[in-house]
Amino acid sequence: MPSSDWIAFWDTKHPIYVNKRHEAAHFRRIAQDIARYAPEGGHGVMLDYGCGEALAADLVAEDLARLILSEPAPNVRATLAGRFAGNSRIVVRKPEDVATMPAHSLDVIVMHSVLQYLSASDLDALLTLFYRLLKPGGLFVLGDVIPRKVSALGDALALLRFGRQEGFAGAALCGLVRTRFSSYWRLRKSVGLARYDDAEITAKLEAAGFTVERARSNIGHNNKRMTFLARTR
Repeated sequence: MPSSDWIAFWDTKHPIYVNKRHEAAHFRRIAQDIARYAPEGGHGVMLDYGCGEALAADLVAEDLARLILSEPAPNVRATLAGRFAGNSRIVVRKPEDVATMPAHSLDVIVMHSVLQYLSASDLDALLTLFYRLLKPGGLFVLGDVIPRKVSALGDALALLRFGRQEGFAGAALCGLVRTRFSSYWRLRKSVGLARYDDAEITAKLEAAGFTVERARSNIGHNNKRMTFLARTR
């Protein structure tokens, strides 16, 4: 589970999304990318671990029998439960609930843009849990892994490119300035973000029992970051 400092940050109003257009585009892009990993046939069960606001989760659920959204931030989780109360394919769970789920009950687990907030020991514990929960041949999708050499400047440039594509370039520039003086930046400097090179995260996943390959593209708009596809044996 992410540190309590990061959970508290994401559970309040924050400056990460520069406007509503950015927020909607961000979650739509992530949902579209995650939906590619739904098993064929529409009968699969997927867990999105640390899903955040997941505004477009209904797009992912269209090709699944069940989508489990797990989120540690209580206010965000309550909002999710209300937002998708009318969708019988989507359920919202606490991380503690995930830990008690039956073994081999999931086809796919996605953990996107969460790794950077985890300690090495927390990551190892989650990988052990995920391996137990996945069916034989099940897929773990680990998205938004930050390489050691990618800087905050690289993240900023990726956001500006995304803003040009989605029509919020001016707001993105203003938002970057605002974020630089926000609690996010102070937290990023004080607590830090976990970073892994390709070989490091591959070794972590293989040590947990997975077979691993790097995806051709990252989930979301920032292709300086990485997504890995890990399967149980």
